[in-house]
Amino acid sequence: MTKTNVSTEIKILLVDDDEDDFVLTRDTLSEIPNKKYILEWESNYEKAREIISRSIHDVYLVDFQIGAFSGLDLIMEAQQHGITAPLILLTGKSDLEIDERALQVGASDYLVKGTFGLFDLERSIRYSLEHAKNLAEIRKLNTTLEKRVEQRTRDLAMALQELEQTNENLRKAEKEILKTLEKERELNALKSRFVTMASHEFRTPLSTILSSASLIAKYNNPGDEDNRLRHIGRIKSAVNNLTAILNDFLSISKLEEGKVECNPVPFNIEELTSEVTEEMQALVKEGQTIHYEHKGSAEIMLDKNLTRNILINLISNAIKYSKEGKSIEVRTDFQNANLEIEVEDHGIGIPESEQGHLFTRFFRAQNASNIQGTGLGLTIVKRYIDLMQGSIAFKSQENHGTIFNVKIPAPALSLHSTP
Repeated sequence: MTKTNVSTEIKILLVDDDEDDFVLTRDTLSEIPNKKYILEWESNYEKAREIISRSIHDVYLVDFQIGAFSGLDLIMEAQQHGITAPLILLTGKSDLEIDERALQVGASDYLVKGTFGLFDLERSIRYSLEHAKNLAEIRKLNTTLEKRVEQRTRDLAMALQELEQTNENLRKAEKEILKTLEKERELNALKSRFVTMASHEFRTPLSTILSSASLIAKYNNPGDEDNRLRHIGRIKSAVNNLTAILNDFLSISKLEEGKVECNPVPFNIEELTSEVTEEMQALVKEGQTIHYEHKGSAEIMLDKNLTRNILINLISNAIKYSKEGKSIEVRTDFQNANLEIEVEDHGIGIPESEQGHLFTRFFRAQNASNIQGTGLGLTIVKRYIDLMQGSIAFKSQENHGTIFNVKIPAPALSLHSTP
């Protein structure tokens, strides 16, 4: 829980290896009227991490570079340890990439050192605290919903115990109630997962839209065109993220309604996979590499769009759940009328206790809670593979990576066949 004060005191920790920045920040805070800020300072990364873990401050101001360490890593670790107080990144220059990375790891806001003044610092702290308060309310509502579901489940279970004492006719009714209970549990579980997912995944793009929309209003002079365009670009990017989330919902809806059909066409699997891996190069993190190799024949008959979507989803997941500098291996093998697709990463892996839920709708492993995603991607992939009468399996070890293996039956084509 975020720490709250009975008085108007706001306790702030500044993590910065430059004492001059501490003095400047302290002096700026002292000039803000009507509020009392208590500023503490820590210049050592390891000590700062230990202090933050105790969650004794209302707000954290984290420098982008702390000695040899990155402030982004410190913010990410704090998020992973359940710190709910706002973490504001301080950076030496205004950079869109830094801005986006800060939001991705969970920063509430970011300020450019040397350019922000009294109003900017006060506004950032105030907005971040209000945003943290809203998120806490969402989590509280979600907890209340889960308790109601549990109570409803207990009530229905008691009703079932009473029915067991009746005659055969009531036993038949019991079976029907069991079916209803199971459907209700699934529905409530999906609702709960949706609330959790929405509160997490919609937060970053909505925060981006809100902050950029507020800043655009300030840039109304002729010379501010570049700033306006930059923030318009941020809003467009955030809208695209929201659109991708909604597209996942649309895809799963179409699959469940039977509106997706398998339409096999002849194509070259090696060429298709090469195209996809080339497209995915735009998404790789710094130092990440994608290696692809193919064995066997290349001309096959399958649904090309479904195959493409499976490849895109598995490779993008490998990129997303791997750190910078890690390699990703993509392998295709077409022999004996069976296509085998294998995607291997060296990322965070899947905890063994959670692997049984991997293809469940909205499921997110605990170690992936701070990585953007809807929990629908692998569900959609499995449904596509089922449509093509194939199978999917995986091997994973936490912190060592994951290998996904897809097998799909497909007839081979001769080199002289015509599409």
